[in-house]
Amino acid sequence: MDTPVLKKKLGLKERYAAMTRGLGWETTYQPMEQVFPYDRYEGIKIHDWDKWVDPFRLTMDAYWKYQGEKEKKLYAVIDAFTQNNAFLGVTDARYINALKLFIQGVTPLEYYAHRGFAHVGRHFTGEGARVACQMQSIDELRHYQTETHAMSTYNKFFNGMHHSNHWFDRVWYLSVPKSFFEDACTAGPFEFLTAVSFSFEYVLTNLLFVPFMSGAAYNGDMSTVTFGFSAQSDESRHMTLGIECIKFLLEQDPQNVPIVQRWIDKWFWRGYRLLTLVAMMMDYMQPKRVMSWKEAWEMYAEQNGGALFKDLARYGIREPKGWKDACEGKDHLSHQAWATFYAFGAAAPFHTWLPRQDEMAWLSAKYPESFDQLYRPRLEYWGERADADERFYVKTLPMLCQTCQIPMFFTEPGDATKTCARESSYLGNRYHFCSDHCKEIFEHEPEKYVQAWLPVHQIYQGNCFKPDVDPSREGFDPLAAVLDYYEVEARDTMDFEGSEDQKNFAAWRGQATSV
Repeated sequence: MDTPVLKKKLGLKERYAAMTRGLGWETTYQPMEQVFPYDRYEGIKIHDWDKWVDPFRLTMDAYWKYQGEKEKKLYAVIDAFTQNNAFLGVTDARYINALKLFIQGVTPLEYYAHRGFAHVGRHFTGEGARVACQMQSIDELRHYQTETHAMSTYNKFFNGMHHSNHWFDRVWYLSVPKSFFEDACTAGPFEFLTAVSFSFEYVLTNLLFVPFMSGAAYNGDMSTVTFGFSAQSDESRHMTLGIECIKFLLEQDPQNVPIVQRWIDKWFWRGYRLLTLVAMMMDYMQPKRVMSWKEAWEMYAEQNGGALFKDLARYGIREPKGWKDACEGKDHLSHQAWATFYAFGAAAPFHTWLPRQDEMAWLSAKYPESFDQLYRPRLEYWGERADADERFYVKTLPMLCQTCQIPMFFTEPGDATKTCARESSYLGNRYHFCSDHCKEIFEHEPEKYVQAWLPVHQIYQGNCFKPDVDPSREGFDPLAAVLDYYEVEARDTMDFEGSEDQKNFAAWRGQATSV
């Protein structure tokens, strides 16, 4: 009888290698370049895929156990929050509109990211990259589900949350986040990683998740806080993957450097424009504020991002082209965005309002170089008109930037009193842009951006009406027809003051506190 030989237990590194590299093989029926064709056509050169290392060395069996524990804790808090009607403890029903904006514009992006990582993970030759993308794809799907579940209790009681997936495909301002991810998903696999894993996840994601979740806690919304911190533990892994994938590309071949630099320029700017919605949410939509957009930008972008690009300088990478303009814009971005949504408040499925006097004092203190001089006078004038029953609405449609698809409300670098507008011609047609950087992105890939589905253009072309609508009939109301196409109800829009949300919350809060 042979003596049994005990097999040595694998260490962490060996186990990780077995559960990633050990799952791959060299194909024989088809050449490898035919099985994995897409990780070559961008011009990126990879000489050794084994240099790709997931810093967490997480294997799938450990991943399921780790995520399962988080799910138990998450849903216990969400269930307790729902069963106790804890939404009545939020500071002010105006806060709910920040959640509306989140579930309309951010949550669908999680699903886009899930699909994107599943797709590009299939097209990497290296097994390590494929496993890392698979795990992130599952993460993103989980985030979509947990965010939807956490905010579902609000949908039972408040307007403006009932049709978010439908709105993401149709509503004008939601074309901004949608176009960002469609741009990324239609790029090559390495550009997708630069766009999402590096530029968005590593450089910019803290500007979204950390201040927003802190604000949720400060405003009594523990359901949102719970899913936020549950997701943020994944985001820390995603951020690490983002920086490692960039370093991997830069270390593989010096010819990769100019390609990656162009992608960093492009996707930093596209991500910065996308965060316009977050800026106004932080400064105007949270009744109790943790920090201003300017403070968040200085902390999470200027300090952290500045250190990052100093570190990447040894590879030949400089800071993105739009960096200085973005840093200057911290004094203006949120005010310009909120003014635009206030003016178009009849066409958005969330409520807007003018800041109260104490809130304007807070804005004045946080923005001493811009608010009182440039933005307070406009808000006070609109307040006077509203008091006179002449509430200001813009009744025309704005020009949109062909690249970022945001209305042209941004101002010139160095002069916040002038609207920034640029033009470019392609195949005999003229296109408009909100900045030099959006113009440059277009001019590098015009064939891609001339296909953009711009909501304003589609409305003018009659493509945002239901099939039975006759625009030529007498008394036709185009705004009402567009909102019907969006399936936005009248109670979802307009001012917070006098809305169903305000009245219902006041009544429910009164009943809860009188018992």
